[in-house]
Amino acid sequence: MIDVVVVGSGHNALVAACYLAEAGWSVEVLERDTVFGGAVSTVERFPGHRVDRGSSAHIMIRHTGILDELDLDAHGLRYVDCDPWAFAPAGVDGAPPIVFHRDLDRTCESIRAACGTSDAENYRSFTADWAPRSARVMRAFGGPPTGPKLLRSFWGLDVGPSPSELSRQFLTSGNALLDATFRSERLKAALAWFGAQSGPPMSEPGTAPMVGFTALMHTLPPGRAVGGSGALTEALAAKLQSDGGTIVGGDAVVALRHARDGWHAETANGRSVHARRVVAGCHISTTLDLLERGGHDPTVLDSWRRRIRVGPGIGMVVRLATNALPRYSGADSVAESTSGLGLLVADRSQLHLAHGATLAGELPPRPAVLAMSFSGIDPSVCPPGQHQVSLWSQWHPYAPSGGRNWDDLAESEADRIVAEVDAVAPGFAASVLDRHVQTPKDLEREMGLLGGNIMHLDMSLDQMMMWRPIPELSGHRVPGARGLYLTGASTHPGGGVSGASGRTAARLALSDARLPWRRR
Repeated sequence: MIDVVVVGSGHNALVAACYLAEAGWSVEVLERDTVFGGAVSTVERFPGHRVDRGSSAHIMIRHTGILDELDLDAHGLRYVDCDPWAFAPAGVDGAPPIVFHRDLDRTCESIRAACGTSDAENYRSFTADWAPRSARVMRAFGGPPTGPKLLRSFWGLDVGPSPSELSRQFLTSGNALLDATFRSERLKAALAWFGAQSGPPMSEPGTAPMVGFTALMHTLPPGRAVGGSGALTEALAAKLQSDGGTIVGGDAVVALRHARDGWHAETANGRSVHARRVVAGCHISTTLDLLERGGHDPTVLDSWRRRIRVGPGIGMVVRLATNALPRYSGADSVAESTSGLGLLVADRSQLHLAHGATLAGELPPRPAVLAMSFSGIDPSVCPPGQHQVSLWSQWHPYAPSGGRNWDDLAESEADRIVAEVDAVAPGFAASVLDRHVQTPKDLEREMGLLGGNIMHLDMSLDQMMMWRPIPELSGHRVPGARGLYLTGASTHPGGGVSGASGRTAARLALSDARLPWRRR
């Protein structure tokens, strides 16, 4: 019998495995795929190109301390700052682009030139208000979402005008925060598009902190892992193996069976791995299916399933090999406009229409596109003389209406997404050498992202913190399944590359093992 079996090799699962192995536990990670890392992985899609399967820029994990705690640089991990970290193209009225630098003064100067002095001053005040608030949110992400933990995370925060006003600002919508703070629609659209990368539209209550997270980018901007997003999980795997842990690929866990002395993880290849504990790093719906096959009460499981909302899908990705980086109109240099996130939305109405269409099962009238072209700062991912561009388009329905299917829609929708870039970077479409399209169905098939939701579940207010995925499961444990711990995007703090959930699951397991009445 081993100490713990970890189901799945996503980055949260590997983070948990690393902390447990470092503590001296015997750890085995079981992965259905032959590629490790889940949505934080990189593969060769085109000759000589290392292409991300899921995430590309890492925003949160560099704010958690996990990289240093696990000493991942000793296992080959290196980051390059995305600086400038975001870029919004020139306006149709000839106004210059908005360039978001790590340096706040340079950012404010860009906003002044593009949007006016008033909004430049407003942005400086906005950053001063939201940087400490966002830092406290990150602190809240560092453990289970219990009342005492959340209280400690925010205790001592300057409440400004009043506690009630501060709480209102946290609970309001991103759009309401933007409308109260800025005048320029171009600036509001860029910040709303950044905030919407968490999934929900900025019209929903509780999305203001997603916009406010912008302020932390002036402390530490998004990072690009050299060699691709998968360099993070490759370093985690190397760390795990250096501490005696093992990873087995190509053998899916098909059932989790609770026994008196621990757990049996039964696999598709006929293995039964006997462990004292389990860390489940897969989608929560997948975990519930594994428990049902292992004999857990199906009535209870079904009641949980019916309350967990995956959502209608978030979006799709077009991965491109090109012979040049995009040349955006009005940009002072190619490097300035392609080192970070290309926020290719000039008006929030485009976001509203795209989200509304998705709810109805329709394609967006005009795709909302986030362009990422990191080969300019990380040339290791492609052959000399070539580049790589990833286009994330949000929102796209998992199940298109009228009986249509993604096998028929993929290529034409990819054409529309590329055309959005070409409209603000003339000639871009002609630079494309090859492409790989990932529809919501493809995201589900390849990486187990049910419903095509890269965040596992909607990141709406009612499915965050102590409500993620539902209150009974929010403590990273499953009632009636002692010794089973939950991690991954289905759990607090949700999707995105943070690793915080994995560290929390590991700490809970280690803490429980020290308590005599929970040792089994």
